[in-house]
Amino acid sequence: MINQSAFVHPSAIINENAIIHANVCIGPFCFIDAQVEIGARTILKSHVIINGLTHLGEDNSIYQFSSIGEVNQDLKYSGEKTRVCIGDRNIIRENSTIHRGTIQGHSITKIGNDNLFMVNVHIAHDCIIGNNCILANNVTLGGHVKIEDYVIIGGMTAIHQNCIIGPHVMIGGCSGVSQDIPPFILAQGNHAKPFGINIEGLKRRGFDKKTRIAIRNAYKIIYRRGNTLENIKYELKKLAKSHKIIYLFLDFFTQSKRGIIR
Repeated sequence: MINQSAFVHPSAIINENAIIHANVCIGPFCFIDAQVEIGARTILKSHVIINGLTHLGEDNSIYQFSSIGEVNQDLKYSGEKTRVCIGDRNIIRENSTIHRGTIQGHSITKIGNDNLFMVNVHIAHDCIIGNNCILANNVTLGGHVKIEDYVIIGGMTAIHQNCIIGPHVMIGGCSGVSQDIPPFILAQGNHAKPFGINIEGLKRRGFDKKTRIAIRNAYKIIYRRGNTLENIKYELKKLAKSHKIIYLFLDFFTQSKRGIIR
C-alpha cells in the first residue's frame, strides 16, 4: 500500500505488499520488498535496497547504495523470520549496511532515534543501538553489539561481537574494541584502552560540575585503585547513594559479559 501523498520515482520497484506512509520520497532505482514498512516523510535518495521484515520510522534519510534488512552474514541463519526495526530521524549515509537479526540472538536488529551513520557503516545482526549516536565512516559492528545513547565512534573502528558500549562513550578513530566500555569513557587504540572521562561531551549535554566530578570519581574507582570487580561494584553503590547518575555504571556492570577495557 502506497499512500497517495508519497513520491515514487518511476524507476523504483516496490512490492505491492509494502507499506509506504504519507509524504515518503523514494528516489530512482530503489527496491522495496513485500514486508517493508516505511514511515512518514522518510527519504530514500536513490539505489537503496530495503527488504525482509523491516520497519522504518518517520523522517529518516537513507542515502544511495545503502542496504537495509538484508540476509545477515551469520552462517547459522537459515531463513528464519527475523527483523530490522529503525526509529525516527536517523541519517544513514552512502553504502551503509544494516542486517536482520538471528533467532540465536534477539531476532531483531534495532536502532533508536536521531542517529547518524556515516559512509560505509556496517551494523551486523542482532545489534542494538540507542539514540543520538554518531558512527563515523567505515565503522564496523560485529553481531550482538549493544551501543547505548550518545555514543560517538570514530572512523575505521571495529567493535567485536557481543561487546557493550555504555552511554556517552567516545571512541577514537582506527580503534579495535574487543571488550566492553563503561559509560562516559574516552577510549582509543588497538586494542582500545581508557583515557579518562568524556568531559567535553558531558558539558555539551548539560551535566553540571557536581555530576561531572561524581563521574570522574567513578572512573577512579574503576581504573585508578586496583580494585576487584566486586570492590568496584561496592564502591559505586556507595557513590550512587548521593549521585544517581552512577547507577548507569551499575546497570552497565550488570549487563557486561566480556569484561571491560583496561
